Amino acid sequence: MRIGVLTAGGDCPGLNAVIRSVVHRAVTNFGDEVVGFEDGYAGLLEGRFRTLDLDGVSGILARGGTILGSSRLQRDRLREACENAQDMAREFGIDVLIPIGGEGTLTAARMLSDSGGLPVVGVPKTIDNDISGTDRTFGFDTAVGVATEAMDRLKTTAESHQRVMVVEVMGRHAGWIALESGMAAGAHGICLPERPFDPADLVAMVEERFARGKKFAVICVAEGAHPAEGTMDYGHGAIDKFGHERFQGIGTALAFELERRLGKEAKPVILGHIQRGGTPTAYDRVLATRFGWHAVEAAHRGEFGRMTALRGTEIEMVPLADATAELKTVPKDRMDEAESVF
Repeated sequence: MRIGVLTAGGDCPGLNAVIRSVVHRAVTNFGDEVVGFEDGYAGLLEGRFRTLDLDGVSGILARGGTILGSSRLQRDRLREACENAQDMAREFGIDVLIPIGGEGTLTAARMLSDSGGLPVVGVPKTIDNDISGTDRTFGFDTAVGVATEAMDRLKTTAESHQRVMVVEVMGRHAGWIALESGMAAGAHGICLPERPFDPADLVAMVEERFARGKKFAVICVAEGAHPAEGTMDYGHGAIDKFGHERFQGIGTALAFELERRLGKEAKPVILGHIQRGGTPTAYDRVLATRFGWHAVEAAHRGEFGRMTALRGTEIEMVPLADATAELKTVPKDRMDEAESVF
Protein backbone atom coordinates (compact mmCIF):
# COMPACT_ATOMS: atom_id res chain seq x y z
CA MET A 1 0.00 0.00 0.00
CA ARG A 2 1.15 3.57 -0.71
CA ILE A 3 0.00 5.92 2.02
CA GLY A 4 -0.06 9.71 1.72
CA VAL A 5 0.04 11.85 4.85
CA LEU A 6 -0.35 15.60 5.31
CA THR A 7 -0.78 18.15 8.09
CA ALA A 8 -3.09 21.10 7.55
CA GLY A 9 -4.48 24.07 9.46
CA GLY A 10 -2.80 25.53 12.53
CA ASP A 11 0.26 23.70 13.81
CA CYS A 12 -0.01 21.75 17.05
CA PRO A 13 2.34 19.93 19.46
CA GLY A 14 2.21 16.24 18.58
CA LEU A 15 1.89 16.44 14.79
CA ASN A 16 5.35 14.98 14.28
CA ALA A 17 4.55 12.16 16.69
CA VAL A 18 1.61 11.16 14.45
CA ILE A 19 3.76 11.28 11.31
CA ARG A 20 6.43 9.16 12.99
CA SER A 21 3.87 6.64 14.20
CA VAL A 22 2.26 6.30 10.76
CA VAL A 23 5.64 5.66 9.15
CA HIS A 24 6.78 3.15 11.77
CA ARG A 25 3.56 1.14 11.69
CA ALA A 26 3.19 1.24 7.91
CA VAL A 27 6.80 0.51 6.98
CA THR A 28 7.81 -1.88 9.74
CA ASN A 29 4.66 -3.95 10.07
CA PHE A 30 3.09 -3.82 6.60
CA GLY A 31 5.96 -3.00 4.25
CA ASP A 32 4.08 0.03 2.96
CA GLU A 33 5.50 3.12 1.29
CA VAL A 34 4.66 6.45 2.92
CA VAL A 35 4.87 9.84 1.23
CA GLY A 36 4.34 13.18 2.93
CA PHE A 37 2.64 16.05 1.12
CA GLU A 38 4.18 19.43 1.94
CA ASP A 39 2.18 22.36 3.31
CA GLY A 40 -1.11 20.54 3.72
CA TYR A 41 -3.67 20.28 0.93
CA ALA A 42 -1.69 22.83 -1.08
CA GLY A 43 1.05 20.23 -1.51
CA LEU A 44 -1.53 17.65 -2.56
CA LEU A 45 -2.92 19.96 -5.25
CA GLU A 46 0.52 21.02 -6.46
CA GLY A 47 2.13 17.57 -6.32
CA ARG A 48 4.76 18.50 -3.74
CA PHE A 49 5.64 15.44 -1.69
CA ARG A 50 8.57 13.39 -0.46
CA THR A 51 9.12 9.83 0.69
CA LEU A 52 9.04 9.29 4.44
CA ASP A 53 11.13 6.39 5.70
CA LEU A 54 12.35 5.39 9.16
CA ASP A 55 15.45 7.57 8.93
CA GLY A 56 13.31 10.51 7.79
CA VAL A 57 11.22 10.46 10.97
CA SER A 58 14.06 9.70 13.37
CA GLY A 59 14.24 12.09 16.31
CA ILE A 60 10.97 13.94 15.64
CA LEU A 61 8.81 12.46 18.42
CA ALA A 62 9.41 15.35 20.83
CA ARG A 63 9.72 18.05 18.19
CA GLY A 64 7.04 20.73 17.92
CA GLY A 65 5.47 21.92 14.70
CA THR A 66 5.38 19.66 11.66
CA ILE A 67 8.22 18.52 9.42
CA LEU A 68 5.81 18.56 6.47
CA GLY A 69 4.71 22.16 6.90
CA SER A 70 1.11 23.31 7.03
CA SER A 71 -1.27 25.79 5.44
CA ARG A 72 -4.93 26.64 5.12
CA LEU A 73 -6.75 26.15 1.84
CA GLN A 74 -9.31 28.56 0.41
CA ARG A 75 -12.72 27.10 -0.35
CA ASP A 76 -12.39 27.30 -4.14
CA ARG A 77 -9.13 25.35 -4.04
CA LEU A 78 -10.74 22.76 -1.79
CA ARG A 79 -13.46 22.24 -4.37
CA GLU A 80 -10.72 21.87 -6.98
CA ALA A 81 -9.10 19.13 -4.88
CA CYS A 82 -12.39 17.24 -4.63
CA GLU A 83 -13.06 17.51 -8.35
CA ASN A 84 -9.58 16.17 -9.15
CA ALA A 85 -9.26 13.64 -6.31
CA GLN A 86 -9.37 10.59 -8.55
CA ASP A 87 -6.78 12.01 -10.94
CA MET A 88 -4.47 12.94 -8.06
CA ALA A 89 -4.77 9.49 -6.50
CA ARG A 90 -3.84 7.91 -9.84
CA GLU A 91 -1.03 10.39 -10.57
CA PHE A 92 0.63 10.00 -7.17
CA GLY A 93 -0.18 6.31 -6.79
CA ILE A 94 -1.90 6.95 -3.45
CA ASP A 95 -4.04 4.14 -2.04
CA VAL A 96 -5.15 6.14 1.01
CA LEU A 97 -4.63 9.65 2.37
CA ILE A 98 -4.19 10.33 6.11
CA PRO A 99 -4.86 14.05 6.71
CA ILE A 100 -4.05 15.28 10.21
CA GLY A 101 -5.90 18.41 11.25
CA GLY A 102 -8.73 20.20 12.94
CA GLU A 103 -12.33 20.95 12.02
CA GLY A 104 -11.49 22.59 8.68
CA THR A 105 -9.02 19.91 7.68
CA LEU A 106 -11.43 17.13 8.58
CA THR A 107 -14.25 18.85 6.69
CA ALA A 108 -11.99 18.83 3.63
CA ALA A 109 -11.17 15.17 4.34
CA ARG A 110 -14.87 14.31 4.45
CA MET A 111 -15.45 16.13 1.16
CA LEU A 112 -12.58 14.23 -0.47
CA SER A 113 -13.94 10.97 0.88
CA ASP A 114 -17.49 11.76 -0.26
CA SER A 115 -16.21 12.57 -3.75
CA GLY A 116 -15.26 8.91 -4.09
CA GLY A 117 -11.95 9.72 -5.71
CA LEU A 118 -9.57 9.28 -2.81
CA PRO A 119 -9.85 6.96 0.21
CA VAL A 120 -9.31 8.90 3.43
CA VAL A 121 -8.61 8.07 7.10
CA GLY A 122 -8.53 11.19 9.26
CA VAL A 123 -6.59 12.03 12.42
CA PRO A 124 -8.03 14.86 14.58
CA LYS A 125 -5.77 17.50 16.08
CA THR A 126 -6.37 20.85 17.71
CA ILE A 127 -5.14 22.58 20.80
CA ASP A 128 -8.73 23.84 21.27
CA ASN A 129 -10.13 20.34 21.99
CA ASP A 130 -13.27 21.32 20.10
CA ILE A 131 -13.68 18.37 17.71
CA SER A 132 -16.81 16.32 18.23
CA GLY A 133 -16.50 12.56 18.19
CA THR A 134 -13.36 12.35 20.30
CA ASP A 135 -12.98 12.90 24.03
CA ARG A 136 -9.58 14.53 23.64
CA THR A 137 -7.30 15.84 20.92
CA PHE A 138 -3.52 15.90 21.13
CA GLY A 139 -2.01 19.36 21.57
CA PHE A 140 -4.65 20.37 24.08
CA ASP A 141 -2.73 19.06 27.09
CA THR A 142 0.38 20.96 26.00
CA ALA A 143 -1.54 24.21 25.46
CA VAL A 144 -3.23 23.96 28.86
CA GLY A 145 0.15 23.35 30.50
CA VAL A 146 1.69 26.40 28.82
CA ALA A 147 -1.23 28.64 29.83
CA THR A 148 -1.25 27.30 33.38
CA GLU A 149 2.47 27.91 33.84
CA ALA A 150 2.10 31.43 32.44
CA MET A 151 -0.61 32.29 34.97
CA ASP A 152 1.39 30.73 37.80
CA ARG A 153 4.27 33.04 36.89
CA LEU A 154 2.07 36.09 36.43
CA LYS A 155 0.62 35.80 39.93
CA THR A 156 3.89 36.75 41.58
CA THR A 157 4.52 39.81 39.45
CA ALA A 158 0.87 40.85 39.72
CA GLU A 159 1.04 40.67 43.51
CA SER A 160 4.31 42.59 43.63
CA HIS A 161 2.76 45.52 41.76
CA GLN A 162 -0.87 45.22 42.95
CA ARG A 163 -2.09 44.65 39.41
CA VAL A 164 -4.94 42.94 37.63
CA MET A 165 -3.57 40.63 34.93
CA VAL A 166 -5.86 39.69 32.03
CA VAL A 167 -4.46 36.60 30.31
CA GLU A 168 -5.85 35.90 26.83
CA VAL A 169 -5.57 32.29 25.67
CA MET A 170 -6.63 30.61 22.45
CA GLY A 171 -10.15 29.36 21.91
CA ARG A 172 -12.19 30.97 19.16
CA HIS A 173 -15.55 29.30 19.73
CA ALA A 174 -14.80 26.82 22.50
CA GLY A 175 -13.31 27.76 25.85
CA TRP A 176 -11.67 24.48 26.88
CA ILE A 177 -8.17 25.96 27.25
CA ALA A 178 -9.43 28.90 29.29
CA LEU A 179 -11.57 26.64 31.47
CA GLU A 180 -8.94 24.04 32.32
CA SER A 181 -5.90 26.32 32.55
CA GLY A 182 -7.90 28.85 34.55
CA MET A 183 -9.01 26.18 36.98
CA ALA A 184 -5.51 24.67 37.21
CA ALA A 185 -3.88 28.04 37.87
CA GLY A 186 -6.55 29.22 40.28
CA ALA A 187 -7.54 32.20 38.15
CA HIS A 188 -9.97 34.54 39.87
CA GLY A 189 -12.13 34.95 36.80
CA ILE A 190 -12.64 32.92 33.62
CA CYS A 191 -14.38 34.22 30.49
CA LEU A 192 -15.51 31.76 27.84
CA PRO A 193 -17.05 32.08 24.37
CA GLU A 194 -19.94 29.91 25.55
CA ARG A 195 -21.10 32.40 28.19
CA PRO A 196 -21.15 36.18 27.62
CA PHE A 197 -19.68 38.00 30.61
CA ASP A 198 -20.52 41.25 32.35
CA PRO A 199 -17.45 43.37 33.20
CA ALA A 200 -19.33 44.62 36.27
CA ASP A 201 -19.11 41.12 37.76
CA LEU A 202 -15.34 41.10 37.28
CA VAL A 203 -15.06 44.58 38.80
CA ALA A 204 -17.04 43.44 41.84
CA MET A 205 -14.81 40.37 42.21
CA VAL A 206 -11.61 42.42 42.09
CA GLU A 207 -12.92 45.03 44.51
CA GLU A 208 -14.00 42.31 46.93
CA ARG A 209 -10.53 40.72 46.76
CA PHE A 210 -8.76 44.00 47.46
CA ALA A 211 -11.17 44.70 50.33
CA ARG A 212 -10.05 41.40 51.89
CA GLY A 213 -6.43 42.44 51.66
CA LYS A 214 -5.60 40.62 48.45
CA LYS A 215 -3.61 42.94 46.22
CA PHE A 216 -3.86 41.28 42.81
CA ALA A 217 -6.16 39.33 40.51
CA VAL A 218 -5.68 37.11 37.45
CA ILE A 219 -8.43 36.77 34.89
CA CYS A 220 -8.23 34.15 32.12
CA VAL A 221 -10.14 35.00 28.96
CA ALA A 222 -10.53 32.96 25.76
CA GLU A 223 -9.86 34.91 22.56
CA GLY A 224 -13.44 34.28 21.43
CA ALA A 225 -15.06 35.43 24.68
CA HIS A 226 -17.32 38.45 24.42
CA PRO A 227 -19.18 40.77 26.80
CA ALA A 228 -22.93 40.60 27.22
CA GLU A 229 -24.74 43.03 24.96
CA GLY A 230 -24.66 46.59 26.21
CA THR A 231 -22.15 45.98 29.01
CA MET A 232 -18.98 47.08 27.24
CA ASP A 233 -17.89 48.66 23.97
CA TYR A 234 -16.58 45.71 21.95
CA GLY A 235 -17.50 44.87 18.37
CA HIS A 236 -17.24 41.96 15.97
CA GLY A 237 -14.32 41.70 13.56
CA ALA A 238 -14.24 41.19 9.81
CA ILE A 239 -14.30 37.74 8.20
CA ASP A 240 -11.03 36.58 6.62
CA LYS A 241 -10.66 34.70 3.32
CA PHE A 242 -10.95 31.36 5.12
CA GLY A 243 -14.30 32.27 6.68
CA HIS A 244 -12.93 32.99 10.17
CA GLU A 245 -13.78 36.04 12.24
CA ARG A 246 -10.84 38.31 13.01
CA PHE A 247 -11.24 38.89 16.72
CA GLN A 248 -10.60 42.38 18.05
CA GLY A 249 -8.40 41.51 21.03
CA ILE A 250 -10.67 40.87 23.99
CA GLY A 251 -7.75 40.60 26.42
CA THR A 252 -6.53 44.12 25.70
CA ALA A 253 -10.06 45.56 25.55
CA LEU A 254 -11.04 43.97 28.86
CA ALA A 255 -7.84 45.11 30.62
CA PHE A 256 -8.51 48.68 29.46
CA GLU A 257 -12.13 48.48 30.63
CA LEU A 258 -11.20 47.11 34.06
CA GLU A 259 -8.52 49.73 34.59
CA ARG A 260 -10.99 52.47 33.69
CA ARG A 261 -13.64 51.18 36.07
CA LEU A 262 -11.39 50.12 38.93
CA GLY A 263 -8.86 52.91 38.91
CA LYS A 264 -6.21 50.18 39.32
CA GLU A 265 -3.52 49.09 36.90
CA ALA A 266 -4.66 46.24 34.64
CA LYS A 267 -2.30 44.59 32.18
CA PRO A 268 -3.19 42.35 29.21
CA VAL A 269 -1.00 39.33 28.48
CA ILE A 270 -1.66 37.70 25.12
CA LEU A 271 -0.16 34.21 25.05
CA GLY A 272 -0.96 33.71 21.37
CA HIS A 273 1.02 31.19 19.37
CA ILE A 274 3.31 30.27 22.24
CA GLN A 275 0.54 27.81 23.13
CA ARG A 276 1.00 26.05 19.79
CA GLY A 277 4.78 25.78 19.82
CA GLY A 278 7.45 23.76 21.55
CA THR A 279 7.75 20.27 22.91
CA PRO A 280 4.53 18.27 23.35
CA THR A 281 3.78 16.82 26.75
CA ALA A 282 4.13 13.10 27.39
CA TYR A 283 0.34 12.75 27.25
CA ASP A 284 0.17 14.37 23.81
CA ARG A 285 3.06 12.28 22.48
CA VAL A 286 1.34 9.07 23.55
CA LEU A 287 -2.11 10.07 22.22
CA ALA A 288 -0.62 11.22 18.90
CA THR A 289 1.34 7.98 18.58
CA ARG A 290 -1.77 5.90 19.25
CA PHE A 291 -3.76 7.90 16.68
CA GLY A 292 -1.11 7.30 14.01
CA TRP A 293 -0.95 3.56 14.77
CA HIS A 294 -4.72 3.13 14.55
CA ALA A 295 -4.98 5.22 11.37
CA VAL A 296 -2.69 2.79 9.55
CA GLU A 297 -4.58 -0.18 10.95
CA ALA A 298 -7.87 1.32 9.74
CA ALA A 299 -6.42 1.95 6.28
CA HIS A 300 -5.52 -1.73 5.96
CA ARG A 301 -8.99 -2.75 7.12
CA GLY A 302 -10.52 -0.48 4.49
CA GLU A 303 -12.27 1.73 7.07
CA PHE A 304 -12.28 4.84 4.90
CA GLY A 305 -14.26 8.01 5.56
CA ARG A 306 -13.54 7.66 9.27
CA MET A 307 -11.17 9.16 11.81
CA THR A 308 -9.39 8.05 14.96
CA ALA A 309 -11.09 9.06 18.21
CA LEU A 310 -10.37 8.67 21.90
CA ARG A 311 -13.36 7.20 23.71
CA GLY A 312 -12.57 6.75 27.38
CA THR A 313 -9.17 5.08 27.24
CA GLU A 314 -9.69 3.29 23.91
CA ILE A 315 -9.07 4.44 20.34
CA GLU A 316 -12.07 3.90 18.07
CA MET A 317 -12.84 4.75 14.47
CA VAL A 318 -15.78 7.15 13.98
CA PRO A 319 -17.30 8.68 10.83
CA LEU A 320 -15.69 11.92 9.67
CA ALA A 321 -19.18 13.39 9.62
CA ASP A 322 -19.24 13.06 13.43
CA ALA A 323 -16.17 15.29 13.68
CA THR A 324 -17.54 18.04 11.48
CA ALA A 325 -21.22 18.10 12.42
CA GLU A 326 -20.71 20.61 15.22
CA LEU A 327 -17.98 22.00 17.45
CA LYS A 328 -17.55 20.49 20.89
CA THR A 329 -18.06 23.43 23.23
CA VAL A 330 -17.86 23.65 27.01
CA PRO A 331 -21.16 22.34 28.46
CA LYS A 332 -23.03 24.02 31.28
CA ASP A 333 -22.15 21.38 33.85
CA ARG A 334 -18.43 21.99 33.33
CA MET A 335 -18.95 25.70 33.79
CA ASP A 336 -20.98 25.03 36.91
CA GLU A 337 -18.09 23.00 38.35
CA ALA A 338 -15.84 26.04 38.03
CA GLU A 339 -18.49 28.56 39.05
CA SER A 340 -16.54 29.76 42.07
CA VAL A 341 -13.82 31.16 39.82
CA PHE A 342 -16.04 32.85 37.24
